[in-house]
Amino acid sequence: MTVMRLLLATWILTRAALLLCVFKVFTVPGPDLTSDVSVIYQGWYEVLRAGSYPLEDVTWQYPPAAALAVLAPALLPFLEYASAFFFVVLACDAVVLLLLLYASGRPGTRAAGTWVWVVGVPLLGPTVYARYDLMVTAVAVAALLAGVRHPRVLGALAAFGALMKVWPVLLLAGTPRGRATRRSWSAAAATAGGLLLVAAALPGAFAFLTFQRDRGLEVESLGALAFHLARQFGWEGRVELRYGSMEFAGAHVGQVSTLALGLSVLALGWLLVWRLRARTFAVHTPADAAFTAVLLFTTTSRVISPQYMVWLVGLASVCLVFRGSRMALPACLVLVATGVTLLEFPLGFAHVVASDAEGVTLLVVRNGLLVAATLCAGRRLWRGTVPGTRAGREGRLSRAESADTPASAP
Repeated sequence: MTVMRLLLATWILTRAALLLCVFKVFTVPGPDLTSDVSVIYQGWYEVLRAGSYPLEDVTWQYPPAAALAVLAPALLPFLEYASAFFFVVLACDAVVLLLLLYASGRPGTRAAGTWVWVVGVPLLGPTVYARYDLMVTAVAVAALLAGVRHPRVLGALAAFGALMKVWPVLLLAGTPRGRATRRSWSAAAATAGGLLLVAAALPGAFAFLTFQRDRGLEVESLGALAFHLARQFGWEGRVELRYGSMEFAGAHVGQVSTLALGLSVLALGWLLVWRLRARTFAVHTPADAAFTAVLLFTTTSRVISPQYMVWLVGLASVCLVFRGSRMALPACLVLVATGVTLLEFPLGFAHVVASDAEGVTLLVVRNGLLVAATLCAGRRLWRGTVPGTRAGREGRLSRAESADTPASAP
């Protein structure tokens, strides 16, 4: 009980601090974090209420169900838009906490995952409440926890999340072979099909595809490090505000951007090979696989926006709910990377844009931690599930221990 009180007290205090920041009682140095909500999101809100997607705005780069996140503040009509948005995000944060607390009370689970969420979210600073990514993460957490016993719910929620921000489709990567996969994947296809039919009734539902295709190399991405370093030796490129983010422009940027896409394709290839060779599916495997998959695609992305870190914190939380998960070290690396992300955005973003020593150092550390977490997670997932490895043999014990759970179905 004492541990529970400490956990709840920590959540209350840290979330109160986040609210004080987004309401500007305390001012965080750097760019205004709330302008996306009060200006961009609110502008989209007005367009969506008029019956159309923001097809004239190139910063609208999200799948059709993202409209629900933008419209969510309408649930609190007695508040102005930005205030309502922050409280909706707070409510989603609380829902994740309750889901993790409930899950950690089952046999074979632990409170470590709940602590990862409680501590990890505020490490990102007020950015986490000034974007809608926490809402998507709440859907993903609910999907993975429900999927332990209800594969169809996992599939439906994964599809819904994917139509909010694409990446939750990766929650389906680690579903156990056989009936669980058939049920979850078919539910995902049916849900996605139904939602897309509804969305297609509004103009501009698929305009985001063009806007995403035209994205460039964002200054915080792994590939951008090459140009941050090149600027120290006379490279004459520049940083421009394009599609709502700061991107590099100049010689060879296109080639590096293409290389980043190639790395994402290689990541997908590795994931497919793992899926084909994996044989040991324990109750924690879907969460471990989802965490690894999102790490792969986040790290190789042309855009590593700060708010992406909340995806990883949420998935790491689910992994560490299960005692058998092998993701403790990658989760710790993600937590440290999340803290460093706050230092580079918003606190040190001017240094990042200027490519000075402080900015480059912060990016090298943050992206280096993400690379280390990705390699570590991939290695542990492979060794724990693929036959012929030492950990794979150990995985048979985990499968035996969880033989009564739906996640170990053939």
